[in-house]
Amino acid sequence: MTRTFDAIVVGAGQAGPPLCGRLSAAGMKVALIERHLLGGTCVNTGCMPTKALVASAYAAHLAGRAADYGVMVRGPIDIDMPKVTARVQGVASTARGNVEKWVGGMANCTLIRGQARFLAPDRMQVGEEEISAPRIFLNVGGRAVVPDFPGVHDIETLTNTSILQLTEVPRHLIVIGGSYIGLEFAQTYRRFGAQVTVIEKGPRIVSREDEDVSAALQEILEKEGIAFRLNAECIRFARRPDGIAAGVTCEEGPPEVIGSHVLLAVGRRPNTDDLGLDAAGLASDARGYVTVNDRLETNVPGIWAMGDCNGRGAFTHTSYNDYEIVAANLLDGADRRVIDRLPCFGLFTDPPLGRVGLGEAEAKAQGHRIRVGKRPMTRVGRAVEKGEAQGFMKIVVDADSDVILGGTVLGPGGDEAIHVILDMMQTGQTATSLAHTVHIHPTVSELLPTIAGELKPA
Repeated sequence: MTRTFDAIVVGAGQAGPPLCGRLSAAGMKVALIERHLLGGTCVNTGCMPTKALVASAYAAHLAGRAADYGVMVRGPIDIDMPKVTARVQGVASTARGNVEKWVGGMANCTLIRGQARFLAPDRMQVGEEEISAPRIFLNVGGRAVVPDFPGVHDIETLTNTSILQLTEVPRHLIVIGGSYIGLEFAQTYRRFGAQVTVIEKGPRIVSREDEDVSAALQEILEKEGIAFRLNAECIRFARRPDGIAAGVTCEEGPPEVIGSHVLLAVGRRPNTDDLGLDAAGLASDARGYVTVNDRLETNVPGIWAMGDCNGRGAFTHTSYNDYEIVAANLLDGADRRVIDRLPCFGLFTDPPLGRVGLGEAEAKAQGHRIRVGKRPMTRVGRAVEKGEAQGFMKIVVDADSDVILGGTVLGPGGDEAIHVILDMMQTGQTATSLAHTVHIHPTVSELLPTIAGELKPA
């Protein structure tokens, strides 16, 4: 016998539970299906635990620099990795518990544990049970890619999930992938005392950023002792008596690196391969992302896809915004669209990187004639006072319209300061408007109006 609902939400990540709350509050009978842990990637293996780990690494790094501030710490800095890991897991557990309480308190919402699979566009199977609804919302998230590198199955590897379970500091951590996830873990474990080597197939790290960002970030991390092997065109692995050999073909340097642990941080894939998309007639791309329009509707009426599985954003904030778009359009008569949100994200190294909109290269590629304002953190009083004057900030502006096209802040508080530019862009303000804005002193953000008034052709 098939149990019927008004709506089925598959996945309890960032978009799923709040949508259940809105739908159930509107009087709908809702089923929330989750096969593993409530809270999704952010709560369990992403933002919250990783940033808790980063915080411990920052504390270790600051303690090691105490003498720079005239504070004397007697004896070596010791890392109690089991305690670090327990704290990280505690943060995740508390957040997950809060989600469970929230969902458990929703009227008209039934939590069903298990793997969901389509039987038809309006019908799914979960374990031995069949359920149906005229509206189905997919929020199934994604997972780390494990590329088929030669020898990868002959060794033990770590992903962003399993590395959070470590209770020892690796002797030598090899990070495959010089992008956002890989660099955060690289710096974190270097600060815990591990030797760290980052292997990147491309010619530079964080390749989606402008070249000056890549260069500055690499310099910052190299100063902390992280080694980089770029242009690694033939990554392979083999066991050795003294550890794991990661083979590389680079323009210079030894042909392989010997490490104790290997972290694979080369991208993610959507959790759609076991959903039975074909049974529902759902379209997806070559990588498995469910195809959606700007309203997050799939090609099948009555089915929506939100979060990491739709290929329209890979962040907690974009997943939550997906929920807001779907809920507003469905329940409030709105016409909100994904295309209306500004692309923005952060890289939570220390110092952090905050970015919104277009970089210089992207703006030029789109045909904009641009002006750029830029200032190193060595000329930002607040950064100097904190003893953290690494990085820079810049604004990219359309030279003809004075419209702000994008901004980058790599420096202390960069993940917060970037919201000044983001909010100006969202409200349609110009660079001149920003230049005329008075900010509080002493802050990092106070220099943004200054550089908006110092734009130069680029």
